[in-house]
Amino acid sequence: MENQIEIYSTPDGDTSIAVQFERDTVWLNQSQIAELFQRDRTVITKHLNNVFKEGELEKESNVHFLHIANSDKPVAFYNLDVIISVGYRVKSQRGTQFRQWATQRLKDYLVQGYAVNERRLAEKQLQLQTLKTGIRILSRAIEAQAESTDNESLIRFAAGLEILDDYDHEALDIKGKTIREAILPTVAEYLEVVASMQSTFSTDVFAKPKDRSFEGSVAQIGQSFGGQELYPSIEEKAATLLYLIVKNHSFVDGNKRIGAACFLYFLERNKLLFTADNQTILSNKALVSLTLFVASSKPEEMETVRKLTISLLNRT
Repeated sequence: MENQIEIYSTPDGDTSIAVQFERDTVWLNQSQIAELFQRDRTVITKHLNNVFKEGELEKESNVHFLHIANSDKPVAFYNLDVIISVGYRVKSQRGTQFRQWATQRLKDYLVQGYAVNERRLAEKQLQLQTLKTGIRILSRAIEAQAESTDNESLIRFAAGLEILDDYDHEALDIKGKTIREAILPTVAEYLEVVASMQSTFSTDVFAKPKDRSFEGSVAQIGQSFGGQELYPSIEEKAATLLYLIVKNHSFVDGNKRIGAACFLYFLERNKLLFTADNQTILSNKALVSLTLFVASSKPEEMETVRKLTISLLNRT
């Protein structure tokens, strides 16, 4: 299961918590557990320590650490088994309610994932056959035109079809090629870029914030886990930034334009926007197509979208 976040609201409507779904379970930090069970954090700390001290659960496999916004050090997150154990100890009915909700959502993800994979398999079989036919035709054309001035164009098209072939074989690039310390522009710097677009897209609602999720999108690409960056390469950071800004809909209007502009700005700041011969790494049309591809994708397709973006950046 890919990293997902859903909002859990208690039946009485008094509490809403952002729940993280990952590794086929759910995760809450200590503050969230205290909020869920309406207990002081010191009480929750005591019960958490006892769960592991008494050997009820093993700490190593039931806890993981994440860097989150406004925290100087990694924060411990506890899985559903730990949450349920604490719920029993504080004798809270909310524990049972949360377990029922979480279990149902996990089952939903399992069923949805199976159905999606079955549909994708059928689609890929058809796409693969079409693609193989296209590659055979193209190969014959390249051989026939080997001495012509059109050879360069044909080779470029072949490279594009190679990426499509990798897509169908689920062999898109997972990692980027540029591994070095990244320049991470601040939220204020990105907003300066957005402000410079105001005169071009002068409407009352363009770039008007809906919430604070834009700040979260910017912060996400700099996060690390267990001392390792979540997105080690420049390409991975850029692909994630584009996806999050476009899909989080942080603004009333202009999310695709803002996402594409911030994507370009990040690449420029990290000296990856231009090739050695001073050509942009993506054409205008490629940028438009890529941004629309991100916008029209479904949440469960996030990793495929990111991999395609990384593949395009890697191979340009």
